[in-house]
Amino acid sequence: MKFMIWLLTLGAIGVFGYAIWLWLRRLREQRRASEERMAAFMAQAKPAAAPAPVAELPQQKLLFEAAAKAAEAGEPVLSIQLYARLLARFPDSAFAAQARAAVEAQKLKLAKP
Repeated sequence: MKFMIWLLTLGAIGVFGYAIWLWLRRLREQRRASEERMAAFMAQAKPAAAPAPVAELPQQKLLFEAAAKAAEAGEPVLSIQLYARLLARFPDSAFAAQARAAVEAQKLKLAKP
């Protein structure tokens, strides 16, 4: 009789362990599926095309600021050269319109005696 009780107890523990193992496996699968759905959603929500790679933005900003400081310092020739370098390297830059307008303003300063 003791043998049957031990056998039933071990069987119950085995069934309980198997149930926990199945539950954990389903939980892992649900989390993985959730992460895949989130990744797919984020890929769709991401903007189609960024105007410039993130690595190039600091270079563009530095060139633009250097040209602006040269203009403030009364160096229109240097300022125009820096703006031209910015426009040559990054023609589709976020700073392109501002740089072109600044070049025109600096050309007017050069034309005045």
